[in-house]
Amino acid sequence: MVDADGEVTRLLERWRGGDPDVLESLIPLVYGHLHRIARGYMRREREDHTLQPTALVNEVYMRLLNQRKITWHDRGHFFTFAARMMRNILKDHARAHLADRRGGPNAIRLPLSDEVAWIGSSSEEILDLNRALDRLEQLDQRKAHLVELRFFLALTMEESAEVLSISLATAERDLKFSRSWLFNELNAEAKVKAI
Repeated sequence: MVDADGEVTRLLERWRGGDPDVLESLIPLVYGHLHRIARGYMRREREDHTLQPTALVNEVYMRLLNQRKITWHDRGHFFTFAARMMRNILKDHARAHLADRRGGPNAIRLPLSDEVAWIGSSSEEILDLNRALDRLEQLDQRKAHLVELRFFLALTMEESAEVLSISLATAERDLKFSRSWLFNELNAEAKVKAI
């Protein structure tokens, strides 16, 4: 993380306090990190995807401009929120792609690491994963956020533990549980669809 973390947190506090001009000062400080997150997402998408990393960051920026209720308190919460926005933008694109190409040959690659390579890469499977993550969040918000931090934000285990204010050992146990839970959830869902 960059040395400007304190400045990012300070600007986020001003934004949460209602200062509408803060976003113009915040974006130059966080743009590089947001672009790295977007590149990580797009590296795993299909080659003919209509979005590029810069366009994905721009879409996040436009959505940030429309935020009325600011709930993040520090850079970790902000980047988690931004990664979730990117995931939602790509989920919307996957839905549109699925509607256009029901079962077509062009598969979207999942924006997750090789640690969960067993998750399929079609538009429908990406939507299944998003639904499973939403269910995991209802069961255990911290574990779902850890998945987002590790695989969507590409934070290390140490960085993820720091953002969540938990020990590294707890983060590792949570991640092991989350991977297993997602594996079981997605396999059960696939079996129901096969019937």
